[in-house]
Amino acid sequence: MATIGKGAQVFGAAADGANGTPPRVLVVEDDFRIAVFVQRALAQAGYRVELAADGLSALAAAEAAPPDVVVLDVMLPGLDGLEVARRLRAGGGVPILMLTARDAVGDRVQGLDAGADDYLVKPFALEELLARLRALLRRREVDAAERRRGVLAFADLWLDQDTRQAMRGGRRLELRHKEFELLAHFLRHPGRALSRQELFEAVWGYDFLGDSNVIEVTMGQLRQKLEAGGAPRLIHTVRSVGYILREEGAAR
Repeated sequence: MATIGKGAQVFGAAADGANGTPPRVLVVEDDFRIAVFVQRALAQAGYRVELAADGLSALAAAEAAPPDVVVLDVMLPGLDGLEVARRLRAGGGVPILMLTARDAVGDRVQGLDAGADDYLVKPFALEELLARLRALLRRREVDAAERRRGVLAFADLWLDQDTRQAMRGGRRLELRHKEFELLAHFLRHPGRALSRQELFEAVWGYDFLGDSNVIEVTMGQLRQKLEAGGAPRLIHTVRSVGYILREEGAAR
C-alpha cells in the first residue's frame, strides 16, 4: 500500500462533482512536501486541486471558489485547523477530512466537534485517502437529498433540514454539525432502537473510530441541549443495543 511521502501509483478514480465536473478539493497543508505530493496524487486520480498553506488563505480560497471537499491539516500557522473547520462549518456543509499526527481519542473527538466529517492520521496510505474522499463525496449527495425533505418533528421537537434549524417547545437549539445530523437520524426513525453501529454508519460514515466514545460524547452534548430547563428526556439508552427516540412513559 502506498504511503504518503513515498512515490506510488494512485488507485481509484474521482466521483463526479457538480454538473458532472471533476470534484474540486481544497488541500490545506503547511508542509510543502506533503502538500505537493497530495496535490499530484489527487490530480492523477482526476480531482481538481487547490492548495492553501495557512488557515486564512484556506478560508479566502473557500469563499472565492467553494470546494466540493476540504483536506485540512490540524497544525497550521496562524489559525489552526480546528478553527478553520469551525468557520468552514459555520459557512456551509462542505465535507472536511482532517489530517493530524495525533491519534488519541480526545484529539479525534475534538476534531469532529469542530466540524470535521472524517479524521485521518499521518502517515497515511494514499489509497485510504482516496477512498475516504470518495465516501465523503457520496455522503454529500445523500445529505443534500435528505436536507431537501423539509421539516422533521416529534413531540415538541422539530428540525428543519433546509434551514438547519432545530427547536424544542419554542426554544431554539444551537446544535453543532454532528449533533444536528444525529438528531435528524433519530427523527427519521422515531420509536425504533438504533444501534451504535447504525449511528456510526449514518452520521459518521463508518466506524472509523472503532471502540472510541465519540457517540457517547456527542449524545451527551445533544441530550444536554434537548433537556435544558428541565425538559423531559426524549432520547433514551437501550441497554446492550444503543438508543431510541420516544416520549417519557411511552411503551417500551
